[in-house]
Amino acid sequence: MAIITLTTDFGEKDHFAGAIKGAIYSELSDVKIVDISHSISPFNISEAAYIIQNAYSSFPKGTIHIIGIDSELSPENKHIAVKLDDHYFICANNGIMSMISSEIAPEKIVEINIHDKIETSFPVLDVFVKVACHIARGGTLEVIGKVINTIKPIKNLIPFVNDEQNQIIGTVIYIDNYGNVVTNIKRKFFENIQKTRDYEISARNHKFKTIYQKYSDIINFEIEESKRNDEGKGLVVFNSSGYLEIAVYKSNSTTVGSASTLMGLKNMDTVTVNFKSPSSILP
Repeated sequence: MAIITLTTDFGEKDHFAGAIKGAIYSELSDVKIVDISHSISPFNISEAAYIIQNAYSSFPKGTIHIIGIDSELSPENKHIAVKLDDHYFICANNGIMSMISSEIAPEKIVEINIHDKIETSFPVLDVFVKVACHIARGGTLEVIGKVINTIKPIKNLIPFVNDEQNQIIGTVIYIDNYGNVVTNIKRKFFENIQKTRDYEISARNHKFKTIYQKYSDIINFEIEESKRNDEGKGLVVFNSSGYLEIAVYKSNSTTVGSASTLMGLKNMDTVTVNFKSPSSILP
């Protein structure tokens, strides 16, 4: 049984997500449809890229992923189908796939060219569903598109490193449901620049000198629980996806606050890491 996933910014109020599922079932009654998320911030390419990058590999090989973000067809926003890591992705060529393809080379990319056969003002419903069902039936990508070799890059995908190699300038690419702030600085990238040096992480007027292994490491469990004031403590971790994340322990935006609300951090804000030279570190 084929699996088709849906990742969109359509939300749950409108009919769009339901209509897409109905269209898929009308073509393939025995397919399995899985919602990854319909709560992407509208037109937020980096947010969608982060979510699909961290979700797709949990699905079986051969899964087909429809990504409905900024999908209106235009001369600058063509539609593509990509085979990568034995998965299929159908989306606009607007940078969404560049985060995944920066680490894993696509096996095949085609620019979808069936639009002249389909009259549509809702390409995710009409074009993307047709392509997904074609692939689910065992069809090849060349039938629905022409082969291309490159994918449009996403802005600010790679953090900036200065010439002296003592500073990383990253950006916030995602804010999760807890208000935790995820940057584009990955653990391997950080460690390659760090080379065991001490560091200071700055986000607006907040500074951190420790990266914890897990959120609860910031708590001193030797102190009696009633005296610790655990909730609301700011910290930095590499999250489960390997990205540098600024968080608040047991955050809740409506009560104790979150990294986003308490520190005033939002999408595309700058996060800086400054490394100290060995000579500047006193014994």
